[in-house]
Amino acid sequence: MEKQFPYDLGSACGSKTSFGLIVLQSDETIEHDMRRLLPRQGAALYISRVPSGAEVTTETLGEMSGALTGAASLFPEPVSFDVVGYGCTSATSVIGSDKVAEMISKGCKTPHVTEPVNALLAACRALKVRKIAFLSPYIEEVSATLRSVLKDNGLEIVTFGTFNEASESKVARITPNSIRQAALGLVKGSNAEAVFLSCTNLQTLDIIQDIEDVTGITALSSNLVLGWHMLKLACCDFGASNMGGLMQK
Repeated sequence: MEKQFPYDLGSACGSKTSFGLIVLQSDETIEHDMRRLLPRQGAALYISRVPSGAEVTTETLGEMSGALTGAASLFPEPVSFDVVGYGCTSATSVIGSDKVAEMISKGCKTPHVTEPVNALLAACRALKVRKIAFLSPYIEEVSATLRSVLKDNGLEIVTFGTFNEASESKVARITPNSIRQAALGLVKGSNAEAVFLSCTNLQTLDIIQDIEDVTGITALSSNLVLGWHMLKLACCDFGASNMGGLMQK
């Protein structure tokens, strides 16, 4: 015998705040980081993925532009997002921040779209930072575009370093200690006011505070600035205190 039961409808998971995040198919790091940075109580984080190449070049980065609206449209339709983040620093520099926001806004309901480039610029404004040390995992053609965009927006890159890697699977596995050592070597002897660890696939969150303690300057990473900016746009607070000075701003 079949029994039918009554039920009540309540609030969705994100009863206070709903975050959307569009992640590269090849990214293995940013989802884990965002779940550490964004609030857990009264908030929901929805993830969609966009096709991306196994090798990082300006061509493969630019190709993502045509898939952003489709990726955004795969979010649950009833959800109105407080903010949607796009998780690729280098692709944003190739596609353009305005174009990224336009394509994502066509696919979902949100008043705010951000990505690591705009997030970094906002973070530097909040910290009153103009001179940065820049660490990239990527090959020259990729890092050169991003460096140019940052310079055009008023940041001075006083020193630059790279792991010169094109394979995303290898970038995702560069050890935090390797990143830490590179950052410390990059900053040494420079007049940088902050060091920026570029790429959402790098494992950076656990070394941010240590780099700041050793160098005495602010440490920023793609995932850190993106999470911070998403919190700011959604008017949310950050609960932890062990991820550097930016998260206290």
